This record gives sequence, C-alpha cells and structure tokens, in this order.
Amino acid sequence: MESIKISFKRLFAGMPLVAAVVAVLVVAACKDKVAVTGSTTLPVLEGRMMSLRIYRDGELAVLDSARVIHGRFTFDAPVDSVVMASLFLGDESVMPVVLDGSPVEIIITDSDHRATGSELNDTLYSFIRRKRVIDEQLAQLPHRESQMILEGKDHDEILAQLNSEAAELGAQNDALVTSFIKEHMDDVLGPGVFMIATSGLPYPYMTPQIEEMITFASDYFKNNAYVRDWVRMARENAEKMSE
Repeated sequence: MESIKISFKRLFAGMPLVAAVVAVLVVAACKDKVAVTGSTTLPVLEGRMMSLRIYRDGELAVLDSARVIHGRFTFDAPVDSVVMASLFLGDESVMPVVLDGSPVEIIITDSDHRATGSELNDTLYSFIRRKRVIDEQLAQLPHRESQMILEGKDHDEILAQLNSEAAELGAQNDALVTSFIKEHMDDVLGPGVFMIATSGLPYPYMTPQIEEMITFASDYFKNNAYVRDWVRMARENAEKMSE
C-alpha cells in the first residue's frame, strides 16, 4: 500500500525524532485520571514543555502539559475512555501513547522512544520496532550504492540490485502495516495506526488497498470518528476530481 508506506516512513524512520498526530479512539470506560510518568536522557529537552494531546472534534485537544525537570515529567491525563494520544514537544508530535487506565511510563533516549505499562502499549511498540528495522534497511540503500560504486561495480547492475531490494522491503512494509491494522480492527490500535499511516498524506484519497480494507473492516473500525471522517473526505475529494 504505497500511501501507507510513505506516511509510515515519515513517522518511524529515524525515530525518536518524528511521530505523526494520533487520534482519540474510544473503546471502553476508564473513569480515573491516567498517571503518565516520563524520563529522558536528552539534555536538549531539559526545561522544555511537553503535552499529551488527542484528536477531538477535528482538532488536537491538550489533555495535560508538563515541563521536563531534571530529566523527568509527569501527566495526569483526564480521560473517560481508552484512547491513543500523542506526546508533543511544543508543536511537534513525538510519539504515540495508549492511555487505558494503567499507569504509563514514557522513556526517551537518544536511540529510542517507547511507552510501557500496558499490553496495548507493549503491542504498539513491538510493531514500531519491527517497522523501524525495515525503515533502517531502506535508509541504508543510498549508502550501499555509494560503497558499491567505490568498489567499481557496474552502476546499472547496482541500481537493478538495489531497486529490487527496495521493492522487497516496500512489500514487507506494506504487509506489516496492513496486517497490523487488520489484526487490530476491534481495538484502539487498528484505527490509531490507520491514522498514523494516513496523516502524512497531502489530502485524504482512497487507494484500491485502502478501499478494500474499508470494505471488509469491522463496524468498530468503520465507525471510529477519525476513520469515518477520513473516508468521507476521501470520497468527497474523489467526486470533486471526477467533476
């Protein structure tokens, strides 16, 4: 799925620097505030303001904000349902975080970002790690091209080999993303990853694979606020183009 591949590359390649905006996804009651504690080893974050935000009524709503003091920050997130939120540094989205009532710990280092403390977060970040491996392999291709040129190999042969590898990695990427969304269509992760995958697009539009995914999606997935709005806008855009 080309559209998902491109947007996921933007999200996870080079993490921990970039993450896409993540929607609020309601699935179950969660009446108390969620305690979210964070720690970082990055001096550049000291004194900076962090915030937890969710997608609500077409906008990003701030659940809580906290300043990084001595490498630590704490949120009390007031949510009445299980949601996927996004951790922001200023106006830059940093990473997704699932809030399901369990205490959550956010860890930010030079080499990694992760949220732990619940099965949903563990599942999400297991997926992110697998996705990152593919992105890192793709990112190495230009460097390998330069090395092969220096070794005196034929450039046409180099391009043929690396293009083949890029196509294979792209197919692995598509399969990973689409299979994860399909596997989690009845919990917060499916719609959340769908939003991450589509948020990098210039505008909502339906690809054949997304159309197929929506056609066979569960009612929970199709009735999610973000998915429903995105599909409606994508189809409106298609109608405008046809006119």
